[in-house]
Amino acid sequence: MTRAAYDTVAESYADIVRDELDGRHLEHGLLATFAARVTSGQVLEVGCGSGRITEQLYRLGLDVAGMDLSPNMIEVARREHPHLRFGVGSMEALDAGDGSVAGIVAWYSIIHTPPTQLPAVFAELHRVLTPNGPLLLAFQSGNERVRLEHVYGHSVSYDAYRLDPDAVAGMLVEADFEVDVRVHRAPMGYESTSQAFLIARKRNTVGPDDR
Repeated sequence: MTRAAYDTVAESYADIVRDELDGRHLEHGLLATFAARVTSGQVLEVGCGSGRITEQLYRLGLDVAGMDLSPNMIEVARREHPHLRFGVGSMEALDAGDGSVAGIVAWYSIIHTPPTQLPAVFAELHRVLTPNGPLLLAFQSGNERVRLEHVYGHSVSYDAYRLDPDAVAGMLVEADFEVDVRVHRAPMGYESTSQAFLIARKRNTVGPDDR
């Protein structure tokens, strides 16, 4: 359902959000903070859509690739950012080895996952991250399921979830992340809800005798 909806809206979505980060200093600061925490290696944006955040991460000096569930979104991303790598995939089953990813950004890409399934998603993100690898999440704040039936100029039918930042942070801790940045801001522009941002890192569980 989600894949079909984003396949339908891919071109319109890309046009509408292309310049969305312009003038949003908070978001730029959060992405820069994330980038500064990446030591070395490839970064992955999961749910990259048309690739605008992947491009921003690249401009911050990161070796970054994008992944999205929607083949049409990936087609748009490859066309608009031909110098970057993009592939179709699911954040529930990433095509990456254990501890092989230096950092992960999920920019409004967990919002279509039912909250009961988020622990499994966070466990998968944890699996592929290197020890101490950073994770940046962005999502709408709240505690409700919203049925979307007309977005980006198209008739579609899929769900989005407004998520409680404290609940999401708790799930991350349970998945063996340490959450050290929490940002909550009021709605801007067309937004109808407040927005939440979390930066966490995969705990380094290697003890002194195992090094």
